[in-house]
Amino acid sequence: MELFTGSGVALVTPFDENNEVNYSRLREILEFHVLNHTDAIIVTGTTGEGSTITDEEKISVIEFAVEIINSRIPVIAGTGSNDTKHAAEFSKRAERAGIDGLLVVTPYYNKGNENGIYEHYKTIAEAVKIPVILYNVPSRTGVNLSIPLLKKLAQIKNITALKEASGNISYVAEVAREIPELDIYSGNDDMVVPVLSLGGKGVISVSANIIPDISHEMVVSFLKGDIKKARELQLKYNDLVNVLFLETNPVPIKEAMNFLGYEAGKCRLPLGVMEESNRMKLIDILIAHEVTGWK
Repeated sequence: MELFTGSGVALVTPFDENNEVNYSRLREILEFHVLNHTDAIIVTGTTGEGSTITDEEKISVIEFAVEIINSRIPVIAGTGSNDTKHAAEFSKRAERAGIDGLLVVTPYYNKGNENGIYEHYKTIAEAVKIPVILYNVPSRTGVNLSIPLLKKLAQIKNITALKEASGNISYVAEVAREIPELDIYSGNDDMVVPVLSLGGKGVISVSANIIPDISHEMVVSFLKGDIKKARELQLKYNDLVNVLFLETNPVPIKEAMNFLGYEAGKCRLPLGVMEESNRMKLIDILIAHEVTGWK
């Protein structure tokens, strides 16, 4: 039940001047990614401001993306919540909308214990038939998925992968060693090649919003055996990756996209505008790398 190999983009949700979903711009962005070799689309996740768009907006974005992409590449939806019942019901709605797979973040704020998190994911996975990607991002959730817990979760038939964003490469190595049946995607754009070197299948990437071809080429080069090229791309673009996280994601990536002409709009509160000093650092790096936007 492998969903994809390569570079999946953690897609922004573009907003118009009224801070509503801009579907005409979303259509253009989706087509842009197909043309520029993105291997999967991930909507309504962290970068898509899933925490501040309503359930109805999420379903509308999911349905729209599924329709526009039309099976050319997989479309995956972020459906996680810290409310198990809500996450399971919404995941079923996303499945009915035609999504190819789910990205489900670890419950945040209430910080479930081991047994609770296991039952949380089990409930969601058993509510649907499509593949589920676990999303481990302790910096946002306050919880790290332990190796014993991952072993148990990997036994659930349609839990097939892990988006790993702890930043701990030793942890990634242990997951790969102990749970080889679980596909691993890097959740950190500065660690794509290290994760691939441990058997990872690719990345779910923020920077791919503006350099999709580079992100795809990095993964494909590595998997084809051109380690030197993959490493060169990783190192070359890490300064761009770093500046995209000077402030809370997706503030910098939307600022970058607006500078490059994508017209992604502002973030919804409580994510405000980027500090001007950080914005200038971002623009300087974009210019230095000759990132051009639409192609």
